[in-house]
Amino acid sequence: MTFRGIRKDYITIIRGRKRPPWAPLQRNILTVPGLPGGYLTDTVTNPRQIEVPVLIKANSFPDLQKLKEDLAGWLVTDTPQELIFDDEPDRVYFAVVDESLDLEEIVKWGHGIIRFICPDPYKYGHLRTQTINDPVSGEGNPIVNNEGTAETYPVFTAYVKQPITFLDIIAPDAYMRVGQPYTTDQTPVDGDVRVLKDNMSTLTGWGSASAIDNGVIQGSFHVVSETFQVQDYGPTYNGWAGPALKKSVPNPIRDFQVKALIDITSSANGVGRIEIYGLDAANNFVFRMGIGDFSAKSKDVKAYWELGPSTDSIFSTYGKKKGTLNDYYGILVIQRKGNKWTFSTARRTSYAPVANYVDYVQSTYVDTKNKYTGQLAQIQIHIGTHLGYGPISRMSINHIEVFELRDFAINRIPYIAYPDDVLQFDHKNAVVYRNGEPIMSQKDFGARFFPLGPGATELVVNPSDAAVVEVEYRPRYK
Repeated sequence: MTFRGIRKDYITIIRGRKRPPWAPLQRNILTVPGLPGGYLTDTVTNPRQIEVPVLIKANSFPDLQKLKEDLAGWLVTDTPQELIFDDEPDRVYFAVVDESLDLEEIVKWGHGIIRFICPDPYKYGHLRTQTINDPVSGEGNPIVNNEGTAETYPVFTAYVKQPITFLDIIAPDAYMRVGQPYTTDQTPVDGDVRVLKDNMSTLTGWGSASAIDNGVIQGSFHVVSETFQVQDYGPTYNGWAGPALKKSVPNPIRDFQVKALIDITSSANGVGRIEIYGLDAANNFVFRMGIGDFSAKSKDVKAYWELGPSTDSIFSTYGKKKGTLNDYYGILVIQRKGNKWTFSTARRTSYAPVANYVDYVQSTYVDTKNKYTGQLAQIQIHIGTHLGYGPISRMSINHIEVFELRDFAINRIPYIAYPDDVLQFDHKNAVVYRNGEPIMSQKDFGARFFPLGPGATELVVNPSDAAVVEVEYRPRYK
């Protein structure tokens, strides 16, 4: 038996296991007075339960007690994990341990029953990956064979090769679409335009900053593995201090979105902050967004967004719950379109080309008095600490992007993706991503996250010459 990818050589499975061939079914029957029998209204598939009798072999009775602790550390999890049995190595259950294990202890051995429960009642084959469309080599196979006995939900990943206004993945009885095609009387145009992209691989192009909020500029940055980190916080100072740099965008922008990928590893000792400023052409603050640990004796990281030359506080958060932003690798985002501001943060869980994000926190603010209208002309970065307490262990700025947001006439259809972008359709979790970020607003209204039925399914990709498309799925069994 392998659980969480781990085996224990002190465990032997003995006779008496209970592994039912299918999950428990609950048939709901509607009876009508005066009529025999009833009508089957629906069927509910309940969680699958698995009982595994085990013998635990120890070297001594004290050793047996230690093995019980190791067993708990291995089996007790908060979320379902992969469970594989030796006599069924090509099938995977997603299980959590249930109830307790009462061992009958005889000298140095113990035996009992480990009970697992599978909230997802199905079992799965190993992960399959297949290219269904490849305009580069022409070798894609559009026929996907689900070897299982139940429907399974795939993940499609499209590596874009040319500008597109839409992408379709079409099954015989359903379709998925992001974006929209254009007609002969419509013209494709650039969508929101990225005007600045910096992967923080060089300090070249960044100039000296003139002011930060509530602190002094001193010290210097250096580049470490394509991140900006602090090399020196400068001389002793009883307050917030640290380096700051700025860079211009090509032209002042009214409607914009700024994204910063940051890494902040907090500690119970020391404080620190990472800040991104928007400046106008006269170096006035347009916005200030940041993340920091302001408690010298505990991990207590929060993110915050402020607007205008006076840095008026608009929104702050500790994440989904207090502590979520501690030891945080993720994005800070600020956006203005018209008089509507949007602020968000999310934890990054993987790397390019498909860098997914979780734990989204988002807030909006409508500037009804048009108080915060400065145009964005420069981006300023700052990492600081309070020198009376010392810095926390790690702070870095890993990536900066700035987009100019646009409105479109009815006869203009915006491109939704460009070469090197990655679109992902996660049919299991019902989310569409572009470069790891959800773009559900771009999903076509009639499109749905369809499953792959048992047997062969032929898929069609439109436009067929626009992207290399792969499908990833697990055959699923009742």
